[in-house]
Amino acid sequence: MTYTAHVDTFARDNLPPKEQWPGFVFALPELQYPDRLNCVTRFLDRWIAEGRGDAPCLISPSETLTYRQLFERVNRIANVLVHKLGLVPGGRVLLRSANNPMMVAAYLAVLKAGGIVVATMPLLRGREIAYPLEKAKIALALCDHRLADEMEKARALSTELKRVVYWGHGAEDSLEALMADASPDFAAVETAADDVCLIAFTSGTTGEPKGTMHFHRDLLAICDTYARHILRARPEDRFTGSPPIAFTFGLGGIVLFPMHVGASTLLLEKATPEDLLPAIAEHRVTVCFTAPTAYRAMLSKLDRYDVSSLRKCVSAGEALPKATFEAWLKATGLKIMDGIGATEMLHIFIAATEDEIRPGATGKPVPGYEAKLIDEEGRDLPPGSVGRLAVRGPTGCRYLADERQAKYVQNGWNVTGDTYRMDEDGYFWYQARSDDMIISAGYNIAGPEVEAALLTHPAVAECGVVGAPCPERGMIVKAYVVLRPGHVPDAALVKALQDHVKAEIAPYKYPRAIEFVSELPKTQTGKLQRFELRRMAQAVAAPASAA
Repeated sequence: MTYTAHVDTFARDNLPPKEQWPGFVFALPELQYPDRLNCVTRFLDRWIAEGRGDAPCLISPSETLTYRQLFERVNRIANVLVHKLGLVPGGRVLLRSANNPMMVAAYLAVLKAGGIVVATMPLLRGREIAYPLEKAKIALALCDHRLADEMEKARALSTELKRVVYWGHGAEDSLEALMADASPDFAAVETAADDVCLIAFTSGTTGEPKGTMHFHRDLLAICDTYARHILRARPEDRFTGSPPIAFTFGLGGIVLFPMHVGASTLLLEKATPEDLLPAIAEHRVTVCFTAPTAYRAMLSKLDRYDVSSLRKCVSAGEALPKATFEAWLKATGLKIMDGIGATEMLHIFIAATEDEIRPGATGKPVPGYEAKLIDEEGRDLPPGSVGRLAVRGPTGCRYLADERQAKYVQNGWNVTGDTYRMDEDGYFWYQARSDDMIISAGYNIAGPEVEAALLTHPAVAECGVVGAPCPERGMIVKAYVVLRPGHVPDAALVKALQDHVKAEIAPYKYPRAIEFVSELPKTQTGKLQRFELRRMAQAVAAPASAA
């Protein structure tokens, strides 16, 4: 870290101390990046240089952009950022929008101009937006005008934000108006490969968000590891998915991975299971990225749509239940490609190609990454053990000015907070988040395992399982259950669900308490907030249901 293009050195100055960084591994030939690198040249500019500018790139219900059209839009926005809005290399820009072509263009423009993107989920409220504004000291925001209400609330709460530029409303000061006379030519700022280009805030599954800092080389590294060796997409592929671009699972899956191979991507502002299926059918999508719950929800609607174009289905964000994997395979003939990633690692680091999938297992370390299990003292564990997952590779955790860095990175390894079992063949089998392990009467019980068992019952739409205080047993297993329509939440169903779990997994793991709820607490990315369920369980004495 000698050369930097950053004039504003805030990000570099607030990286963790070097001794707290994970060890980085660049063993693959494709990970040998030059010292100076602006990643946008690899994702966009090179296709123009190679004469492929007329290939489709971004598709949406409102517009379709070729690579050349996106290239020119990115350049115009970059010129606006630098010459009209005063962005200097290293400056942070907040982005707010649903998944659409303007969001992607703005994202790439900030990177190309040497800036640092801080993208936020569209559903966040003003106070939630104000947090990254203050933490990352952001003076400029680009925002879809439809999200103005909460953006203005955040502006009122922020001491850092100086200007917000909206797009889509046609006003004189809109982004489009500023772009009107901007040049379609812009030379990418010659950033260092290890200049920060993205600060991604964690989704809050375990409490206060943390800012994870990623370099230009990192955005290429996830393409040259997971996308190249596991996903294996082709230029003729058409991607889509549900995760917001502000979520790194979405950034990789529906923006970077397709653009890295010159493919196209369908951007949907609304991508519920009800929206995904007709979109896949209409646009002949071949690669889909979404969460296990969405695949499960789509199963009952598959007979209404032609999804025969699909050839790759990727799942991440939470553990993929074996029952969902098998049901999807039976219905479509496709094996869902499970994977575990982390905002700290940028994307997926354990997965398997279709021909190497073992149903129920997450997979093996993605080429370029190493993984192992450690005990509470950090000692390595042998195959067959259950322990804490530790991983390292070309990406890794660097929190923005956060003391939790020392917890996540231990002895040079990223300790993800997940409990896994590794078998003799090197496959990793998810057990729980490390803090989701329930210890009841001396037994270790993984909440997600109980959830997976409950989900195989026809009455259960969704569920979350945590430990609840119990004077006799220390903790008991408590399930919060959302029922499918037509089922009555009564004592008889409690008993039926408990018996079902006892038949599916070891009987001592069954939920001794079941509470029926209308919905589960989730993050903006759709992940279950188990810490909120634990808070709910703590707030009331857990009633022991029928044994």
